[in-house]
Amino acid sequence: MMQMLVAGGLPALTDGLRSADENNPKGYFEWEPVKALKQEPEAIAAGEGQVVKIISALLAQLPATHEYRVVFMMRPLEEVVASQNRMLERMGKEVPRTPTGAVISAFQKHLTEVDASLANKRYLQVLRVNHADVVAQPLGTAERIAEFVGVPLSIEKMAAQVERSLYRERAGSLSPAVG
Repeated sequence: MMQMLVAGGLPALTDGLRSADENNPKGYFEWEPVKALKQEPEAIAAGEGQVVKIISALLAQLPATHEYRVVFMMRPLEEVVASQNRMLERMGKEVPRTPTGAVISAFQKHLTEVDASLANKRYLQVLRVNHADVVAQPLGTAERIAEFVGVPLSIEKMAAQVERSLYRERAGSLSPAVG
């Protein structure tokens, strides 16, 4: 999603600390200070007019001193867990032995909490985008995102960023999970 937004014409606030690798061959678009939003919420002011990648657990920490448009990527949790496990394997790290069902339940609980939190924050507008829709219909998804963001973007350049070959862990084609 970050690649789409940048290709469309939006600048991104990144630190370049984490370079592209086998898990994410196009790069990470991360900004380290965002991890400290709870302790330093005013740090987000550095992202004014830019896109900033923020994990769902930190969205509630965004201060009400700004208005935000959040593109919330949705993906089947089975795919999220499989993707994270494959990433760990590619990095040569041990995959946690926690049963997949327990991990998915924890994620579902977390997403329910995030939804409740976002619903109460009038300074946050949220567009939920299904990962599979991005892959299957990049042009239509790019149009939706551009309309939501509310600034002129290059829809064609956004859509061109989608690489179907990087959609490696798909629901329905996953190996049987542990647990």
